[in-house]
Amino acid sequence: MTMSNDLQLETYRRMLRIRAFEKAVEKLIKEGEVPGSAHSSVGQEATIVGACMALRDDDYISGTHRSHGHPIGKGADVKPLLAEILGKATGVCKGRGGSMHLADSKVGSIGESAIIGGGIPIAAGAALSAQVRGTDQVALSFFGDGAANAGVLAETMNMAAIWKLPVIFLCENNLYAATTPARDTHGQPDVARRADGYGIPGVIVDGQDVDAVYDAVATAVNRARQGEGPTLIEAKTYRFDEHCIGLFIKGAYRTKSEIEFYKTERDPLTLYRARLLACGRTAEELQSVESEVSRTLAEAVEFARTSPFPARESLYDNMYANPVHYPA
Repeated sequence: MTMSNDLQLETYRRMLRIRAFEKAVEKLIKEGEVPGSAHSSVGQEATIVGACMALRDDDYISGTHRSHGHPIGKGADVKPLLAEILGKATGVCKGRGGSMHLADSKVGSIGESAIIGGGIPIAAGAALSAQVRGTDQVALSFFGDGAANAGVLAETMNMAAIWKLPVIFLCENNLYAATTPARDTHGQPDVARRADGYGIPGVIVDGQDVDAVYDAVATAVNRARQGEGPTLIEAKTYRFDEHCIGLFIKGAYRTKSEIEFYKTERDPLTLYRARLLACGRTAEELQSVESEVSRTLAEAVEFARTSPFPARESLYDNMYANPVHYPA
């Protein structure tokens, strides 16, 4: 499947936004403006955006603890996302969610979770809702190679296969669950092969190639919309940064040469920029998008910094229905 010219530029724009957003968060952490730490998705932009570009605006996504990029990939405004990470009242969750619990219903981002694999059944629930309501919406769940070993994935895939739910399970296999190599925790190297046990398609794709991810997800989306059920997609990708920025990790679990290889040879932004130029896009077009993204993130940082923290008296807002109605 070939993206239109407009879709190509928007794909590049969203990949750049994720990269710039994560770099802004890293800077704010180092400056002491972000409480706690954050998990960066730098290096995984092609998997995120390629998947999201294959979805409609009214489709759903669920995320992980490493999920700043997912709502951005779906088209979310970066200002309230960044404000949320700083715990501000103007954030998408009014400062209650922070880095690992972003949600933006405006773009179908139904939630992210610090619980490993926590978003998998939520996406299946959204898919069940669409099926019951008779819409042709689909849901896509992002999860990592660590979550692939959680029982919730097996349970949810089995249920989704039986009920033919319009859900896509997308494993962002970045080769490490925190500091544990996937090779030490997987009986065989390909998560996608697990699909065979549930009678659903299992697809392996290069997670650094945004077009390859787009094609794989678009095929799965079409299948789901036609009532043919779920697909398991494994995107082989790589995170460039430490497991968690702002949290000291003791000991080297990756080699410098491995990290350098991915940064120099497999950077998804560099690869896609070169492809766009080869396809006839001009350097001026791409530079215009790059400048626009830089301005957008600068404005987002200013917005987040100058936004107020939630007022003390709002502490219990949005926790309960008000007034609370009890059954007779």
